[in-house]
Amino acid sequence: MSETKKDNTEEKILKAAQTVFIQKGMDGARMQEIANEAGINKALLHYYFRSKQLLFNAIFKKVFGKILPNIMQMVRSNRPIEDKLGLFIENYIDLLSKNPFLPTFILKEINRDAAFLAKVIKSNGINPTEVFNMLEQEMEKGNIRKMDPREVLINILSLSIFPIAAKPLMSVMFFENKQKDYDAFIEQRKTSVKEFILNSILVKKSS
Repeated sequence: MSETKKDNTEEKILKAAQTVFIQKGMDGARMQEIANEAGINKALLHYYFRSKQLLFNAIFKKVFGKILPNIMQMVRSNRPIEDKLGLFIENYIDLLSKNPFLPTFILKEINRDAAFLAKVIKSNGINPTEVFNMLEQEMEKGNIRKMDPREVLINILSLSIFPIAAKPLMSVMFFENKQKDYDAFIEQRKTSVKEFILNSILVKKSS
């Protein structure tokens, strides 16, 4: 099998799995359904991915692969804390808006098997303890208010995720189903969430 054909088949499988996972969730999805969606036989699907868990991990890596390594690199950098958090918020909202299926799917999987989801996230390079340590160091330096660092991270995640997870309802209630207006709002959200978070935690330095 040529590398090009192999890559194309793998891409088809990942797209098919994503579609079936969104419709059925991890528990409801069947490997045969994924094979049917991809237009291949089940044996070929198993050649590429032996289980649904491996497929999910591959999809997660594909979607988050562009942002996850950068997050930890940013955490370890010497950038000012406002730059680190600002870039994270912008990149995270951008990622979610380009992959709107993610918030709803992840929320389903949190209730299905939170331990598995946490394992996938950590195996893809995210270390929450390192993020919390970074925030605590900034608190000790007097750059941000002293608070539970989990509050900072949870505030960022919830403010970023909700407008995208709730898009069907928000589009009807607030934007009269006008896609352009909703998209413009999400784009502006990168700035408003960043300002909201930074204004709530940065210590104002006296001049």
